[in-house]
Amino acid sequence: MTIRRARWAVGLISGTSMDGIDAALVQIEGPGDRPKVRLHAFQTFPYPPAIRNQLLRVASGSATSAREISTLNFTLGQLFADATLAVCHQGRVAPRKLTVIGSHGQTVFHQGPSTRSGSKHPGRTSQSSTLQLGEAAVIAERAGAPVVADFRAADMAAGGQGAPLVPLVDYLLLRHNKLGSVALNIGGIANVTVIPAGAGLQEIFGFDTGPGNMLIDGLVRHFTQARRIYDEGGKWAAKGKLLKPVLNRILRLPFFHHPPPKSAGREQFGDKFLTHYFLSQRKAEPADLIRTATEFSVRSIADALRRFVFPRAEIHRLIVSGGGAHNEFLVDRIRDLLPELDLYRSDKYGLPADAKEAIAFALLADRTLQGLPGNLPAVTGARRGVILGKISRP
Repeated sequence: MTIRRARWAVGLISGTSMDGIDAALVQIEGPGDRPKVRLHAFQTFPYPPAIRNQLLRVASGSATSAREISTLNFTLGQLFADATLAVCHQGRVAPRKLTVIGSHGQTVFHQGPSTRSGSKHPGRTSQSSTLQLGEAAVIAERAGAPVVADFRAADMAAGGQGAPLVPLVDYLLLRHNKLGSVALNIGGIANVTVIPAGAGLQEIFGFDTGPGNMLIDGLVRHFTQARRIYDEGGKWAAKGKLLKPVLNRILRLPFFHHPPPKSAGREQFGDKFLTHYFLSQRKAEPADLIRTATEFSVRSIADALRRFVFPRAEIHRLIVSGGGAHNEFLVDRIRDLLPELDLYRSDKYGLPADAKEAIAFALLADRTLQGLPGNLPAVTGARRGVILGKISRP
């Protein structure tokens, strides 16, 4: 089914930092292979502190019960519904006019497949699973519109990592006939989409490079007792000194040398990682640790491009989005390490840096309603392209 008429959609996502819900109201026109997307309204809705603390506890595996997770799933459904109604009000569009709502939900666990070394069954992968909270039926009932949710599961069922899923949207909205591009999203985790000049879908690839803002934000929260939640503009990092032994140690970890497809999350780079590699440095100054965490993100991004991207594609421009796009120190360090690339924020291409991922899930939900695949097997490692998500109707 191909839909060409204009339709309204809302995209909802909360990332690995678990700060709150991003909601984007967009209008989509055109066929699935050449959509035109216009952002009409965008808001971020911070989680109440008690909800965020509960999410962090669930994600860390601390004493939780099935009852707590079930209750939290429905509570988040209400919060995601509130975000939908609020962004529609901001954009002056009645929720009943929405064709679809795409809700990524809140990831509390994600483990992609990894091949077992020494297995008696070569090629067999370890058990993978994923869990996003934010009950879609609640959102659909409150908003009165169909909701597509649980996007990652179908890709994982087909043998994929379940992430990243935004690369298909990057291809649809950022491809160029003459310029090779890398779309870099710096959220809690950083990921790249590689779009060679004039590329077809089969030539696109992408992967998670490692931590984006996650460790930086975690250190800022720790040292300010949560009075601040991020390093504004990278000003704190700019005052610090680089702890080279710490940086060199973590850059030797296997994840950074493993070729794509690969995905990452709080399971690899969450609180346990932060404590083991950073907070264990008892005599280090806070600014030095934040500087080192920032450099870790920068180096892992630059190294990933040099190791896995540049040998495969000629790249001319780097298009940056996500919360990290506002960290001027971080972005300047990326420029320093990749001087051969022109660096732009995604805003230049009609995709505001903070809203891009929410916009992406509105567009992915639209594809689901059209019966179109939403994953890229070359990115996730899935055996085939699959239609993503499950549909809840009011």
